[in-house]
Amino acid sequence: MTSDKTVEQVITEPAKCTYTSCYCEENIWKLCALIQEECHESELSKCYSVFISNKSKKIPLWHQKASKAEDRLIVWDYHVIMLYVDAGRTLVYDLDTELGFPCTLKDYNSACLGDERNFDDKFKRMFRVIPAPEFLTTFASDRSHMLNDRKEWLSPPPNYPQITCPGSSNNIDEFISMDISSKHGEVYHLHEFLNKFL
Repeated sequence: MTSDKTVEQVITEPAKCTYTSCYCEENIWKLCALIQEECHESELSKCYSVFISNKSKKIPLWHQKASKAEDRLIVWDYHVIMLYVDAGRTLVYDLDTELGFPCTLKDYNSACLGDERNFDDKFKRMFRVIPAPEFLTTFASDRSHMLNDRKEWLSPPPNYPQITCPGSSNNIDEFISMDISSKHGEVYHLHEFLNKFL
């Protein structure tokens, strides 16, 4: 059932969200599903899931809760956040950041992304941006990417059923890949991403 509420009225703190450590893609999928369920139907169209990765699967992000470094730097293989674009501004919902929830894309860029002009190419980030309605109907994961060679969990999985979609039980690699031939959303370099959404 939908209401007249906006995303900002419904998603007021991380405690409102489903969260499992190391399953950022599912956390954002669940966040989009919550918006679809509890907000006005027009609100979901203002939301985007954003997969951040690159060919080498080495993406530096700062101010991440999982980091043990003083500057809170961590290098993920990929990360997923949500954007909410409304009235000429863009908010970032990242359940793994130490910044505000949400925070502005300007603040997120300054604190978490940083200036990558001096990065080695293997650390330069790419952004696959998928409209939330599309993400909810096309994403699937059997969580096998979180199993090691001995079929042990690298991190305990969520306690709800796996996310599937019509025609697939596992296509997460298509979302993590930054190959532009993948059919999901649009892929941007950092400067292109910021030019579009900042």
